[in-house]
Formats: sequence, structure tokens, C-alpha cells
Amino acid sequence: MSQELTTEQIQQSLQGISVPAQPQIMVDLQMEQYMPDPDLETIAKLISQDPGLSGSLLKIVNSPYYGLSNKITSIKRAVNLLGSRSIINLINAQSIKGEMNDDTIVTLNRFWDTAQDVAMTCLTLAKRVGTEASDEAYALGLFHDCGVPLMLQRFPDYMTTLEKAYANASAERRVVDTENDVYNTNHSVVGYYTAKSWRLPEHVSAAIANHHNAMAIFSDETSRNSQMKNLLAILKMAEHICASYRVLGNQSEDFEWQAVGPLVLEYIGLSDYDFETLKQTIRELGAH
Repeated sequence: MSQELTTEQIQQSLQGISVPAQPQIMVDLQMEQYMPDPDLETIAKLISQDPGLSGSLLKIVNSPYYGLSNKITSIKRAVNLLGSRSIINLINAQSIKGEMNDDTIVTLNRFWDTAQDVAMTCLTLAKRVGTEASDEAYALGLFHDCGVPLMLQRFPDYMTTLEKAYANASAERRVVDTENDVYNTNHSVVGYYTAKSWRLPEHVSAAIANHHNAMAIFSDETSRNSQMKNLLAILKMAEHICASYRVLGNQSEDFEWQAVGPLVLEYIGLSDYDFETLKQTIRELGAH
């Protein structure tokens, strides 16, 4: 039996950091909620495509109000725990949060597109390489760049800086170094605090914090942070397969992968040939 949350409780839970929800997803959810008998499976599928809505949902489910012994990352499980009434309250609370202008929506389409693609590819990779935590891999794919829209809200020229950051990426220079130079912060740090506010598991939040710090993480050959490393390896492969460097970074070459790819593949136990085959298979499946 799910405990129904009031609109007031949800508004209280959503205080603070807010990643904008994708307008089309909100429209589809609004339509579903007006059905005589809203379908929880359809609702879960729609929510799981949007980082902002998914984050808000997990924040509520992982709150002390529900008293779960372990934090969860499964959107489907979260939807079932909350029930249709609370989910509808959540959707309405999000839709009240204000409209974005057309320019912002166009810019954020790059973020939403990569988030969905990378999440699906992480899920596929997790199953292919035998990682048990496929829900967490999907969540990391969906949330890894959640700092991007927040940086854009704060700094209107942010996407130009991000493109420069991808262009300058190398073994010696991380994507986030360029952001740090310009803003004294970066989307990985902002994303980490967003993930913490959503009460995601610590190793998922840590993977978000370190997703442009892969050289240092995979150069450390000790068994420390193995949960985070496993997730991070899947994420870096997924970002490369989905060409985040092209969609978000506006680059024709993946300079970051050229630097970190060999370390990631060595960690996961794949040869270049294995990875190329896997990449081709995933692209043919349309999972990217």
C-alpha cells in the first residue's frame, strides 16, 4: 500500500535544486493523468526518460518519509511505491515551476537527447558486460550531466564554454578544467550536489562528480571505489558510443575518449576489437 503524498509535502520535498523537465514529457504525462485509470507503467516509462522528473521522484522516495533501508535508483519501483495519486501531485508540482523560453528549450534539447541516449546505452552495456546494477547504470546515464542545465541557468554563455572544454580535452586537460578556469566551478560538481539533494546512492553521486576525472580514477589500480569504477567504466563507454562529444561538445573528434578509453577498456577487460564490435551491436539495436 503506497502512502499518498499531498501537494504540500511534494512542494516541500522539491525545494532547492531543480533541473527543468522536458516540455513534451510533461504534456504526455498530463494527458495520461487525465485518463479514467492512469497506467503506472506508462507513467514510469515517461518519467524515466527525463532527468529532472526522475530526480524529483527519487528524492521523494528516498526521503525519510518512506524509511527505505536502501536508497533506490529504479524509476519503476519508485512509481509503484508512490502510487498514481502521489505521482499526479508530483507532475502538477513540476508543471507549476514555470515555463522556459523557446531559446532555452532548443539549447536544452541537446542535454535531454544525450541524457536519454546515454541512459539506454548504459543499461544495454550493463547487461552485456555482466554488471548487476543495471538500474544504477541507467540512473547514472540519465543523471551524469544534470549539472549542465543548472550551469546554463546561471551562466547564459555556458554552452560555448562547454564546447571549448570538449575541444581542449586531452590526457593532461579534463573537460571540467576549462569550466573551472571560467566559472570556478563545473557541471560535475553541480551535478554531484544535485544528486546528493536527490538522495541518490553515494557511489552513483561520486560517479557523477568524477565522470570527467576518469584518468585519475582508472590510473588508481587499487580496489578502492570499485562500485563507482564499474559504473564509471560503463558511462564512459556509453558517452563515446552516443557521441556526447558531438551533441553536447560540438566536436568531430572524441578527444576525451582518446585519452581515457584505453584505461577504461583495460579495466572492464575488453580489447579494442571487442569494444568496436559491441559498439556496432548497440548502434544496430538502436539502444543509443
